[in-house]
Amino acid sequence: MTALIALVRKDLLLFLGDRRALLLNLLMPIVLGAFFGYLFGGSGASNNAKIEIAVVALDSSNTTHKIVQGLQADTALTVLEMPLAEAQDKVLKGKLNAAIVIPAGFGEAAGAALFGGQAKPEIAIYFDPSQSAVLAMVKGMLTQHVMQNVSAEMFSGAGGHKLIEDSIARLDKKVANDPRSAELQEFLKSVRKFQADSAQVEGPTNNTTAQGAGAGLSMPFVTHDQAMNAGPKYNAYAHAFAGMAVQFILFMGVDAGISILMAQRMGLWSRLLASPISLNTVLAARATSCALIALVLLLFIFVVAGLFFQVEIAGSLIGFLGVGICFALVTATFGLLIAAFGKTPEAARGMATFATLIMVMLGGAWVPAFIFPQWLQSVTLAVPTRWAVDGLDAMTWRGQPMEAAWNPILVQMGFAVLFAALALWKFNRQRSDHAH
Repeated sequence: MTALIALVRKDLLLFLGDRRALLLNLLMPIVLGAFFGYLFGGSGASNNAKIEIAVVALDSSNTTHKIVQGLQADTALTVLEMPLAEAQDKVLKGKLNAAIVIPAGFGEAAGAALFGGQAKPEIAIYFDPSQSAVLAMVKGMLTQHVMQNVSAEMFSGAGGHKLIEDSIARLDKKVANDPRSAELQEFLKSVRKFQADSAQVEGPTNNTTAQGAGAGLSMPFVTHDQAMNAGPKYNAYAHAFAGMAVQFILFMGVDAGISILMAQRMGLWSRLLASPISLNTVLAARATSCALIALVLLLFIFVVAGLFFQVEIAGSLIGFLGVGICFALVTATFGLLIAAFGKTPEAARGMATFATLIMVMLGGAWVPAFIFPQWLQSVTLAVPTRWAVDGLDAMTWRGQPMEAAWNPILVQMGFAVLFAALALWKFNRQRSDHAH
């Protein structure tokens, strides 16, 4: 028993003595737990990400104006007014969740359709197919604001007064042949009397409007939903494979960096540098081999995704290869950076794992970046994995042309150059220190 206690005590002391490992084991679950808890509502005090939509108002009626104002005032939405072509382009590229197009003449047509007697106007909704849950929420909020404002206009507005008078006159011709027309006419006459009485007193209240709007009224509009993607039908596997490929290829880069530290510990690195080969050549060879392995892994993953999960490169094939090559270079130079600044393989592995998980988490590999709050979406643009995942998405299911690949390519190249420069500087400094 004494030997058992001594061995347990020894293991505990070794674990507690490794402060970096202890810090990571304590910090990593707290950071990841706090991040996902924040994204999905937290304790109820934090603000979730707002749904970003565009509104294209082709109708100038008072009803449409109030609907747009109501949507803009909704705390769950960020609403931008813009032309139709711009709105469609932003939804297509994933910069907006949806675009609502209110057609010309909507206010009058919706009022006529409110009582079920006329054709219902159609509101077009263009949405990002990767966010089908957002579509349902947008349609729900749109229905709320349309019903509220159309019913308010019909029961208390000038447009409603005129429409009711026209409807009563029109129903006079149908009363003889259709008993339901007579019932509707009586109802409209009651509404007209209600309008007159309200005008003499103090005007209608929100409660009165709500009560009137709920009395068996018909939905005054219909929607036409159109998924915005230039490629084939949205395939959720495309984003999932992009995210997981980025994550595990980065871990391969970590292993490549740790292998350099292991070679240094075993003396193999010193022997290699003692040969007539420059340090820059050795590092370039390591980076090149790592990048080639990363690229082959990425291509193999997407070949499997295409064969078994119908994932297509619907955009530019050259753009896909460009994004993939640049991500492979980021992976290789990230491995060099780990080797340059890591003191021991064990310590470097812990820190590199933590850094990789943070990059993957913020890059949208686990949870799509559109779920993030707006401020966090802006912050993640400083993370190379965000550009890798977005670039792969653009070239696969979004079906974007080569132009959409340039930003992910250039930004990733910038990170690769930065990582390589830092690694070379550190390796050369270490070599000069050893020389002295």
